[in-house]
Amino acid sequence: MDTRLLEYFVAVVEEGGFTRAAERCFVVQSTVSAGIRALESELGATLFERTSRRVAPTPAGAALIESAREALDAVERARGAVTGGVRGRLRVGIFSNLGYLDLPGLFALFRQRYPSVQLNLTTSPGGTSGLVEELRHGRLDLTFLGIRPEEVPEFDVAVLRRSPIVAVLPVAHPLADRDRVALAELADEPFVDSPPGFGQRRVVERLFDAAGLTRRVTTEVAYVDDVPPFVSAGLGVALLPSELLARDADVVAVPLVEPAEWVMSVATRRHPSPAASALRELMAERLASAD
Repeated sequence: MDTRLLEYFVAVVEEGGFTRAAERCFVVQSTVSAGIRALESELGATLFERTSRRVAPTPAGAALIESAREALDAVERARGAVTGGVRGRLRVGIFSNLGYLDLPGLFALFRQRYPSVQLNLTTSPGGTSGLVEELRHGRLDLTFLGIRPEEVPEFDVAVLRRSPIVAVLPVAHPLADRDRVALAELADEPFVDSPPGFGQRRVVERLFDAAGLTRRVTTEVAYVDDVPPFVSAGLGVALLPSELLARDADVVAVPLVEPAEWVMSVATRRHPSPAASALRELMAERLASAD
């Protein structure tokens, strides 16, 4: 089987159409269409349902996706074994609020070590939930996640950092001078938080559910970095991972009576490409040295 045909197939699945797949593969659309027809002929099955509005995999196409990706990754591993290098395209899902990890420095070092890898970095307006879906549908090769590994058992997940959840309060708040604060003491407060789907918000929602409590989120902000200024302005309180709280934030961080932690992890599919494996190793190396 010609691996180029598998590349066209995966590109059509991940890009959702023949035109964008052709652009990704640097060929004309007719070449991709002809390649898919050849692959369908070889397999004796129709791989896509084509309508005027969309292109979607048939059951046969859906069954082929993971095997096709694994085959292409295996080819890259074989090339790397012979040439001694890592190459190809690496699509990475990142958070916009990981300044303490120095992502520019991390990716600059990766580019220095693996100059033949084309890096594509992207965020998701849906936070962790959006990144999970992008990885699940093959539009990412590797992504940061703000959830525990057991929440996404279909992926290969490694924990990078753990951070305790703390209450973030205005300086003049009545509870700001406490050594610890209980969830029940915060339940009636207005909350500032990220939109639904973000990892740290999911942790907080589970905390309140487990305690049999409810809360009111009255202010939602797109970036976690924006939460402390809104708290400082008196729009509510928040629960945040301590590592995501800037040192110069004009707020007070108080530990919780009910201990909880936010987990920052990195996830790939079960058979990652050599480039994805190389980046995971570099992440572990950088974080170990940071500790």
